[in-house]
Amino acid sequence: MALSTAQTGESMHSSTFASRYVRTALPRFRIPEQSIPKDAAYQIINDELMLDGNPRLNLASFVTTWMEPECDKLMMAAINKNYVDMDEYPVTTELQNRCVNMIAHLFNAPIGDDETAVGVGTVGSSEAIMLAGLAFKRKWQNRRKAEGKPYDKPNIVTGANVCWEKFARYFEVELKEVKLTEGYYVMNPEKAVEMVDENTICVAAILGSTLTGEFEDVKLLNDLLVAKNAETGWDTPIHVDAASGGFIAPFIYPDLEWDFRLPLVKSINVSGHKYGLVYAGVGWVIWRNKEDLPEELIFHINYLGADQPTFTLNFSKGSNQIIAQYYQLIRLGFEGYKDIMQNCRDNATVLREGIEKTGYFDVVSKDSGVPLVAFSLKDSSRYTVFEVAESLRRFGWIVPAYTMPADAEHVAVMRVVIREDFSRGLAERLIADLTKTMADMDAHAGKKAVAAEPAKKTVREIEKEVTTYWRRLVAGKKSSLVC
Repeated sequence: MALSTAQTGESMHSSTFASRYVRTALPRFRIPEQSIPKDAAYQIINDELMLDGNPRLNLASFVTTWMEPECDKLMMAAINKNYVDMDEYPVTTELQNRCVNMIAHLFNAPIGDDETAVGVGTVGSSEAIMLAGLAFKRKWQNRRKAEGKPYDKPNIVTGANVCWEKFARYFEVELKEVKLTEGYYVMNPEKAVEMVDENTICVAAILGSTLTGEFEDVKLLNDLLVAKNAETGWDTPIHVDAASGGFIAPFIYPDLEWDFRLPLVKSINVSGHKYGLVYAGVGWVIWRNKEDLPEELIFHINYLGADQPTFTLNFSKGSNQIIAQYYQLIRLGFEGYKDIMQNCRDNATVLREGIEKTGYFDVVSKDSGVPLVAFSLKDSSRYTVFEVAESLRRFGWIVPAYTMPADAEHVAVMRVVIREDFSRGLAERLIADLTKTMADMDAHAGKKAVAAEPAKKTVREIEKEVTTYWRRLVAGKKSSLVC
C-alpha cells in the first residue's frame, strides 16, 4: 500500500505509469531504501522533464540547442572519456590542441603555421574568464614585486559583466565598473581609460553584450590605452570577452579590429557552446603568446601516466564537447560558419522589422553585433514587458524580460536571441503570436480600467436622488448629492 505525504510526514514522489512497477511512493529529498525497476526510474524522471520548456523555443539562451545527428553520435561515443586523462586519450588531447590553434588563427594570433598556440579548453566562458583574470593578476603582481612596489590592491576595469564580478569577488580584485547610461548600453572606452590606474591588471572589453548584442569598441579602447600607457609608463593590457561575438565577427565583420591585431589585446575567451555551435559545456581561452601566461600557474601532474601540464579550475570533465567542437570546425569550415551567421543576421532583421511594425515597441539593439533583438514598450503605463513575456509563454515561447544594469535600471526590455535553429518561419510565427498577445493585453488592460472606474448611475437613479435631496432640504436636513 502506498503511503501518503500526510502519513510519512515528508514530501513524496509518485508516477502514474511507474505504479505498474512499484507501489510505494519515493521520497523526494532522500535516497530511497529500496531499488526500483529501470523502467520505473526512467518513467518517473521522463514524466517530470515533460514540464520543462522546449529548448528550441527558449529565446533567452545564447547556448546551442541543435546539432547534426552525426555529431550527436560522436558525442555519445565519447561520453565516458575523461578529458583530463591525456595519456589514455591522446587523440582527444590532440583534437583539443587543434581546436586551440584553429581558434587562435581565427583571432589573428601572431603565430606561424608551425608554431603552437597558447590556450586551453574550458567548461565555458566563465571558467575561461577566471583563468585569463588570474594570468593578468599574477603578471601584474610579478611586475610590481620586481619594481619594489605594493601589489596588494589590484583592480580591473570593465563594463556590466557578471563573470568579471565573480572573478573580482572570488579572487580579491577591486572591480571598477563603467556605468551604463540610457541609450548607450556598452562600456564607454573614454570613461574606461579614465578609470585606469597603476593597480589596474587589465581592461576587459565585451564583444557582444548580453543586454543588446552590441560590440564594444575595442579598437578605440586600444588606441586610448596605448596613449595612456605611453604617458604614464604603465603597461595596462586588454582582455576581450568574446563569449558571444568571437564566432561571429571573424565571419561577417572581417574588417572589424577587435582581436590580436591590436597590440594590447593579450587574451581572448570565446564560448564554443554559443555561436561555436556546440551543446553546453565548452569554452576557450587563447593567449597572445607564452609570455602572457605565467608559467607558475601551470600545474604538471603524472599520476595518470605521462607528464601532463594543466591550467584549469576543475579537473575531470567530459571529452565529448571538445570532440563536437572539432567536428563543427572541420565540418563547416569558414564558409559554413559564415553562411550560418549571415542567416542568423538576416532572420534577426526580419524579426526586428516585424516587432517594429506592431507599433508597440522600440528596438534598442543595433543592426550589427550578435544577432538578437532587444526591445522595450513604448507605453508601459498599462502593462509591463514582464507581463508580455509571461503572456507569450502560452504559445510556448520563452522570452526573457529584464531591467538594464546600474544607472539605466528604469529601462526594461525583452530580448530574443537568434540561433542557428531559429528559422525565418519561426521568426514570422513569433511576430504573429506577439501581435495576438498585445491585442489580448490591450483588451485585458481595458477591462481592468473599466472595472476600476466608479459605476455610472442611470437617469432614473439621479432623478430619485435629486427628489430625495430637495425633500430633505425642505425638511431642514443636510445631505450630499453625488452624481
